[in-house]
Amino acid sequence: MVMVSGDGAADGVTPRVRGEWARHWRYAGLPGLDLLRARYVRHSFPRHAHDGYVVCAVTSGIEEVGFQQGTVRAGHGGIMMINPEVAHTARAGAPEGWTYATLYPSTEVVAEIAAETTGLRGTAGFDETVAEDPHLGHMITEIHRAAEAGNALAADSLLRILVARLLRRYGGPLPVRTPRSAGARTAARARTVLEERMADPPSLERLAEELGTGPFALLRAFRSAYGMPPHTWLTDARVRRARRLLEAGSAPADAAVAVGFTDQPHLNRHFTRIVGVPPGAYRRERAALPGAAGDGQPTRGARTYKTTEDAGS
Repeated sequence: MVMVSGDGAADGVTPRVRGEWARHWRYAGLPGLDLLRARYVRHSFPRHAHDGYVVCAVTSGIEEVGFQQGTVRAGHGGIMMINPEVAHTARAGAPEGWTYATLYPSTEVVAEIAAETTGLRGTAGFDETVAEDPHLGHMITEIHRAAEAGNALAADSLLRILVARLLRRYGGPLPVRTPRSAGARTAARARTVLEERMADPPSLERLAEELGTGPFALLRAFRSAYGMPPHTWLTDARVRRARRLLEAGSAPADAAVAVGFTDQPHLNRHFTRIVGVPPGAYRRERAALPGAAGDGQPTRGARTYKTTEDAGS
């Protein structure tokens, strides 16, 4: 399905500086949720996937998202919905780039809301990827505003209403991903090896040899199972693990070495491309966590970060 919606300015949401900016953060009043507000022009996200769900509202410009099945586009009034572990890319679909508000609810958050508000069996998810739904798009931006104002009651209420409505309008049970074929089982074994040996992975030839298959057969099986080749998946997995280390308080330089990047600039480059902000900015937001004690203090004065690589981050 491809949809291009009309472009326009979003109510109350305008870029604060010319060029690219982003804020990727958490609000203590909404556990199990990450938030991103950003404007991107030249920045493009390489193929990657998420542990949880992605729900975003495009507030100006056009976003173009690429999946294995094809490319979809959304403009002002459009929303995007991506299920966990679905490989995709993202980039500007217009010269002016795009501005958007994104929510990243965890699988636990969505499962809890689905169990209470729907009759879906199995794992709930989205049957559609893009939709023209200005009302729900506005609700996404309102969740951001409530979180930035430190209004936990409003933010939590709106989030639950939003997810429930998204599941009712665009949701369904996700297919069970059981590796049935020999190729799928080989891909799963390869993924386990790469996870266990992330800091010092084998070459493709050696990995295929260890698994009793050929390099090209392994490439085909892995891409079919995970939507990307092993080396791309490994970079994404390293960034995911680096995120967890940064959240736990590790310095970017230490996280870089721990996950197998050669040095901090190497981490900065890949982290910024995949997450949308530098690792130092990501860590600082989570170290600060305004309202972490549940004090309800507003956070609207928090910094945003330019998305250019910063070796000092």
